[in-house]
Amino acid sequence: MGEGWRWRSAGGALLRVVVVWAVSTLTLLALAGILPDFQLRSDNGESITWTAVAAAWGAGAFGLLSALVWPLVVRAFLLVPALVLGLLVFFLNGSLLLLALRLIPDGSGAAAPETAVVVAAVMSAVASATSTALAVRDDNAYRRRLSRLATRRRGRHAQPADGETPPATVFLQLDGVGHAVLVQAVKDGLMPTVARWLETSHRLTRWHTDWSSQTGASQLGILHGSNHDVPAFRWYEKDTGRIMVSNRPASAVELQRRAARRTGDAGLLSLDGASRGNLFTGGAEQLALVLSAAARRGRANRSRAGYFAYFSDPANAVRTAVSFVAEAGREIGQSVRSRVRGDRPRTRRGGLYPFIRAFATVVERDVVVAAVMGDMLAGRTSVYADLVAYDEVAHHSGPHSRDAAKVLQRIDRAVALMAKVAEHAPRTYRIVLLSDHGQSPGETFQDAYGLTLKDLVRAGCGLPVSRRAGRTKSGAEARDAARHALLGALHRPMGDDAAEERPSPGPEPIVLASGNLGLISFPDLPGRLSREEIDRRHPALLHTLAGHPGIGFLLVRSERHGSVLLARGGDGTVEIPLAGLDGSGPLAVFGPGAADAVRRTDSFPHAADIMVNSMYDPDTGRVHAFEAQIGSHGGLGGEQSHAFLLSPLELSEPVPGGGEPVGAEQVHTVLRRWLDECRGEPFGPQVPLRQTEDHPPPGRPEAALPVAGHDLPEQKD
Repeated sequence: MGEGWRWRSAGGALLRVVVVWAVSTLTLLALAGILPDFQLRSDNGESITWTAVAAAWGAGAFGLLSALVWPLVVRAFLLVPALVLGLLVFFLNGSLLLLALRLIPDGSGAAAPETAVVVAAVMSAVASATSTALAVRDDNAYRRRLSRLATRRRGRHAQPADGETPPATVFLQLDGVGHAVLVQAVKDGLMPTVARWLETSHRLTRWHTDWSSQTGASQLGILHGSNHDVPAFRWYEKDTGRIMVSNRPASAVELQRRAARRTGDAGLLSLDGASRGNLFTGGAEQLALVLSAAARRGRANRSRAGYFAYFSDPANAVRTAVSFVAEAGREIGQSVRSRVRGDRPRTRRGGLYPFIRAFATVVERDVVVAAVMGDMLAGRTSVYADLVAYDEVAHHSGPHSRDAAKVLQRIDRAVALMAKVAEHAPRTYRIVLLSDHGQSPGETFQDAYGLTLKDLVRAGCGLPVSRRAGRTKSGAEARDAARHALLGALHRPMGDDAAEERPSPGPEPIVLASGNLGLISFPDLPGRLSREEIDRRHPALLHTLAGHPGIGFLLVRSERHGSVLLARGGDGTVEIPLAGLDGSGPLAVFGPGAADAVRRTDSFPHAADIMVNSMYDPDTGRVHAFEAQIGSHGGLGGEQSHAFLLSPLELSEPVPGGGEPVGAEQVHTVLRRWLDECRGEPFGPQVPLRQTEDHPPPGRPEAALPVAGHDLPEQKD
C-alpha cells in the first residue's frame, strides 16, 4: 500500500506540474495577443502551432528559472534593505522572463523591458493561483505546499510517534488592540473568527498593564518574565549617559540581557520555540524579524534575512509588492479624506508615514504570518508572533477610526488563515490571542495647549522657548523597524537618532515622551534628584508642571517624605506621600491598581527625576499624548491600560476563580503555565540561563540570549 501511495503521490504531483505549465502557456499566449510590445513569433512569421510551442517553451523556461534561479538571486540581494528588495521584485521577475524568452529556439520570443515586467508579474500570479487551487483539492498536496514555509532544519526536531505528540501552542499578539476595542469589533461583526471562537472554544480575559503600557515593557515581561527597570518606551540613564529606546536593536538586546540576568531563565520560548516579528527573542532559536537579533553584526544575523523565504517565491514577492503600493495609496487617500472632512483630532500623516504604514500592515504581516504557518507545519512546540498593523494605524487615525476597523478585519482574516493551516499541522495546536496594551484616544498635548511638554519644562526652568514648537517623535513600535528596513541600517543608529542616544551632558533638562507619559532628567547631576534639589535649582518648575490642566500628576522623590505625587489642588499644588497612597486623590480617576503601578515604577533604578502622566478624562476616555499621536499608550489612563487574553477552554483560567492578571510579569507566568499544561509537565522554569557564548556571564558586553537563528526557509514553488 505504501508503494502504491508513493506512485499515486508522484503521479498527482506530475499532473499538477503539467496543468500549471498548460495554464501558464495559455496565459503567455493571451498576453502576447493583448500587449503590443510582446511577441512569440519572429518577424518572418510562424504557424499557430509554432507560436503555441514557443509559448510552452517560454512558460516552461520561466517556471524553471523561477524555481531554481529566483531564490539564489533573492539571497544575493539580502545585503540591500528589505523594502528595497520588495521594490526590486518586478525588475528581477521581468529579467527572468526576458532570459526565458531568449531560451526559446530561433529567437521567437521578444518583449520590451517594461512589458516583460507586466508579463512576469501576471505569469507568477497565475501560476501561483493555479498551483494553490489544485493543491487545496488534495489535503496531502496542500499540506506539502504549505510545508515549504517550514524550516529547512525540520529534520533536527524529530517528533514522537503519532498519537504521542502533546499539543503545541501559538501565541498571536495583536499589538495595541485593547480589551474594549476587541469586544466592540466582535459586536460590530468586524472579527467573525474571534466571534466564533468566543461562542465555541475560547474565553476572553482582561489584564491590566504596568504603568508603562507599551510593547517594550509588556513584551519583555511576557517573553522573559521581567520588565524591571523599564520605566517607559524611552528613558535616560545617568550612569551610562545613554537614552534607551525600546525599539532600537542595541537597546532591545540590552533589555533582554538584563531580564535574563534577573530571572536566570532563557525565556518563554526556550524549548523548541520560534519568535516572529517581536522586539525580543523569548529564548527561541528560530527567529524572524526579531529586533534584538539586529544588534548582532554579520549577514547571517541581520533581521532582514527573515524576509528571504517569503520573497524567494516570486508570486509572494509580486503580491506583497502590489499590496504594499496599494496600501500606501490607501493611506494617502484616507489622509486626504480626513483632512477634507475636518476630522478632529488629527495628526500629520505625510512624509514617509504612508510607506511605514504599508510596511507594518502588508510586508511585516505577510512575512510573520508565513513564518507562523511554517512553524506549525514544522511542529514547533511554542510560537510567539506580533502583528503590529492595528497599533501603527490607530496611532495616526485613532483607535476607534474606520481606518483602524478595516485593519482589524484584515487581522481576523490572517488569524483564520493560520487556524486553517493548523488543521494540516503534524500536531494539535492551541491558538492564544493576546495584546500587549490598548490605546487611548485624544488630541496631542501640543494641539490642545499650543506647546510641547519640552516647551513647558523649559519655561518652568526659565529657559528660552522656541516660537516654533517642534514635533515630538512618534513611539509607534513599527516605526523604527520600518525606517531601518527602508534605509538598510538595522545594525547602526541613523542621523539625529544617533545623537539622541548619547546626549551631551549639560544643565539643560532632557525631556522624553512615551505616549502620555513624560520623563524629565537633569543629566549634569548624578542620581535621582529630590523635590528639594529641583526646587532649589528651578523654583517654578514643579509648580508649573503640576498646575497645568493637561497634566494629571507628577512623581518625584522627596528627602522628607520619600517619593511623592504632585498634582493640582483647590488652592495650588497638592503633595501626597506615595507610601500612604491608596488610590484616592489624584490617582482615583485612573482606576484600581494605579497606586501599585506607580509605586512599582518608583522602585526602578532608572526612574526619571520627574515622571509626568497626562490628564485623563473618564467621561470621554481622552488623554493627551506628548507625541504626535491621536491614539496613544505608554502611561496611565483609559483603554491603554486594559489588554486582553483570548485562550482556549482546554487551558486553565488565567487567574483561578475568574480574576484578571495584573502586569506583564504575571501574564508571563500564565503563558508558561499553559505551555506546561500542553506538555503535561509540572509548572516551572524551562531552560536555565547558561554561561555560554550565547549566554555570557554578567558583565560581558554585547549581549545575552541567542539573537541569531534560522529564519524561514527557501521556497521553491
